[in-house]
Amino acid sequence: MIKVCKNIDDISLVWSEAFGDSYDDIKYFYDSIKNGICLAYYDNEKICSLLFLVDCSLKGKEFKYAYAVCTLNEKKRMGYVSSLLKHISYEYSNICLIPANDNLVDFYKKRGYKYECSVDEILFFESDELVNDYLLVGCELEKPIILSTTEV
Repeated sequence: MIKVCKNIDDISLVWSEAFGDSYDDIKYFYDSIKNGICLAYYDNEKICSLLFLVDCSLKGKEFKYAYAVCTLNEKKRMGYVSSLLKHISYEYSNICLIPANDNLVDFYKKRGYKYECSVDEILFFESDELVNDYLLVGCELEKPIILSTTEV
């Protein structure tokens, strides 16, 4: 079942395992985000996977930015992230993200994120600290890109 997640302990469980961030850092992000929500996939009432959707603008067009897309290690390759991505594509017409590495570029392109543009084209409606310390970090690509579900 996919639902909005407001439980910081559930969020931290998945996020910290996936990215190695501390509970305090995750809680700071959660408490500070003003224009975003967390959606999570639950199986038998236990969180398996999550992502944040953050309001943004891409080349002047309204988008949702998928951030911190992750799954518990023991639940990987079970389709939870794919289900979340499919769910948000039904709910929102314009979605974008920054893939962290080449493998994720391929993963997301296979799931409909086929349009590319520069990260210089995105504008968030969050504090500079949140943007610079969270939303635009973690990409290992030599030249980070934005992938989106619709052409901009």
